[in-house]
Amino acid sequence: MNDPGPARPLRDLADDHVRRLADLDPILAGDLGWDVRQDELPDLSPDGRAAGAALRRETLSRLDALTAPGTPSDPDERRCARLLSERLHAELAHDEAGEPLRAVQELFGPPATIRTGFTLMPTASAQDWATVAARMSAVPGALAGYRESLAEGRRRGLLAAPRQVRRVADQLGTWAADAGGRGWFAAFAAGATGVGDAVRADLDRGASAAAAALVELRDWLREDYLPAAEGTPDGVGADRYRIASRYWNGADIDPEEVYAWGWSEFRRLRDEMEVEADRVLPGATVAEAMAHLDGDGGTAGVVEGGEAARARLQQIMDATIAELDGTHFDLSGRIREVEAMLAPVGSAAAPYYTPPSLDFTRPGRTWLPATPDDRYPMWDLISTWYHEGVPGHHLQLASWALRAGDLSVFQASLVGGVSADLEGWALYAELLMDELGHHADPGSRLGYLNGQMLRAVRVVIDLGMHLSLEIPADSPVGAGGRWTPELGREFFGRHVGGGDALADSELLRYLGGPGQAIGYKLGERAWLAGREAARSAHRAAGRDFDLAAWHAAALAQGTLGLDDLVDELSTLPG
Repeated sequence: MNDPGPARPLRDLADDHVRRLADLDPILAGDLGWDVRQDELPDLSPDGRAAGAALRRETLSRLDALTAPGTPSDPDERRCARLLSERLHAELAHDEAGEPLRAVQELFGPPATIRTGFTLMPTASAQDWATVAARMSAVPGALAGYRESLAEGRRRGLLAAPRQVRRVADQLGTWAADAGGRGWFAAFAAGATGVGDAVRADLDRGASAAAAALVELRDWLREDYLPAAEGTPDGVGADRYRIASRYWNGADIDPEEVYAWGWSEFRRLRDEMEVEADRVLPGATVAEAMAHLDGDGGTAGVVEGGEAARARLQQIMDATIAELDGTHFDLSGRIREVEAMLAPVGSAAAPYYTPPSLDFTRPGRTWLPATPDDRYPMWDLISTWYHEGVPGHHLQLASWALRAGDLSVFQASLVGGVSADLEGWALYAELLMDELGHHADPGSRLGYLNGQMLRAVRVVIDLGMHLSLEIPADSPVGAGGRWTPELGREFFGRHVGGGDALADSELLRYLGGPGQAIGYKLGERAWLAGREAARSAHRAAGRDFDLAAWHAAALAQGTLGLDDLVDELSTLPG
């Protein structure tokens, strides 16, 4: 008789929760690689939102019954129970605060999620494209449901800030204007070849209907919703920020401590960047050195054209995998499959990553947004691709996917993923590559420091703008006053390279997703604290610390919130 293995009731519950959630959300199912209602889109109406909240409450009730006898002895069961409880409570608090009823944001909002869902769909066969066409025909209904939720939020006095509304309306307009006015969906469908007349006709009808729905939503936002939203403040205040911080970071933070620490990181990095700028261009300021690198690229060079830049970034990831495999990480098998892609028109200005499906039929992908001049200075992209690709997001999320059967899908995917853990690892990965000597070139090291400065500035202005915090007397911007979006934009522009498009996009991102931006540095701090605690424990026990073994154990745990991350990392073998 076959041994069924150890009991895993908590991981089974987590897996059941994901299966039922995927039944409600076909985009989520597609993200995981599951063929569940892929010709449909989720119900974004208030009723659809209520169904998701009801599922979370039911799962929590079942979890309470399973954990009533006490803490599980199996570490994967224990971590799963902690994660499931923390995530579902955080999501319910988010629901109950009405946040889905005012979800107007260019990066995290439902329209962006819908479009990203299309970019991850299989398109290898005529049947795949028939499924795409059917899903396109569902776009008007999905956006109508989203509008119902926003209208319900308006009725309750839960409104997005005007600058978010204007930005999303402009974003929808950009998508509608793509492909010579036929819309982004038509541009996407143009990739279908050899699909036959019937499927082509369905794609054309679906793309046309989706484009019309984008225009209708854009006009409604501008003409109906925006007048009601006028006067809504950009900053969310302490109560909403507390809920948002828990949602993104898996912890309740001390805003004053984090704000002061963010300033200390800003000052440290500012001093380090000044030293590095002098190495790039003797006697130059940081801004002058970055302008110089934007002009000629330094040793790393400038790549002309998006496709050439994409190919260069693929080369960077391939070379990094070859170098790190067998030394600091196990990068064998399916983990090696990662693709550099060009982001679709109308994306936010920052690069991003999408994980592989659980069966790896869709690989992990990094996405490069187009620049206004289609030039790509590489000095500021090398460290970013360590963050987005390897050893950053791709290594972590692909490692989790390989362990999904041992853990639970909830622990090993973005379903239960904690943003601060994910972004903290990716920022730690950038730092690790610096520690390993991958930024001997002063230009690429200034790029690494610029990325670190970006994340430190995020801490300062995200907290500052949402909580209207006091600006220190030594600040180069607004000294002694209180943060406003205008001061935040000026502060960002002075201290982070990347140009106006990035600065404008980032400001809107922080204001539209309170608490998310602080998780990068907080997560990195947690990963470094956990590593140091594990190293100290080995030293106290008279054992050598094997960093590669510690990395392997850390990546095998699945996602964790900041409430648990340091404690779990500190006890791992290395």
